[in-house]
Amino acid sequence: MRIGLYPGTFDPITLGHIDIIQRAMALVDRLVIGVAINRDKAPLFGLEERVAMVEEECRAISEQVGGEIVVHPFENLLIDCARDVGAGIIIRGLRAVADFEYEFQMVGMNRAMDSSVETVFLMADARRQAIASKLVKEICRLGGDVSKFVTPAVETALVRRLRRK
Repeated sequence: MRIGLYPGTFDPITLGHIDIIQRAMALVDRLVIGVAINRDKAPLFGLEERVAMVEEECRAISEQVGGEIVVHPFENLLIDCARDVGAGIIIRGLRAVADFEYEFQMVGMNRAMDSSVETVFLMADARRQAIASKLVKEICRLGGDVSKFVTPAVETALVRRLRRK
């Protein structure tokens, strides 16, 4: 069984993430969405909320393509998470050249720690290349329309959370 790991903070999950998830499903039998606990990023949504959002958005994808998607929170090294879930492939989405430079360094470090785990890069769809969770939150915080960047359920969660702040 080919198991892939697609890691991220998903704060929140965007249409860009969903595009990568849908395309990654063609490459693996099981896709593990690794929801990172990254205390340095101070996420808007708590871990349980992010896991729930990812599970909800992935349910329809799994039903549509017939593959298995598992959501797995993690706080350890990415390569250790890959081992924990049995992934032989780490899937990363790329939006721009700046992403590639960072990801290139990460691949080198991960390969030095475990050369049996491959990293596969998927370029974001041209319509989704500009989407970044950080920018989506900022647009919503300032009263802008984020419906082009997230699903209706995520938009509702963003509006509710940012109006409380």
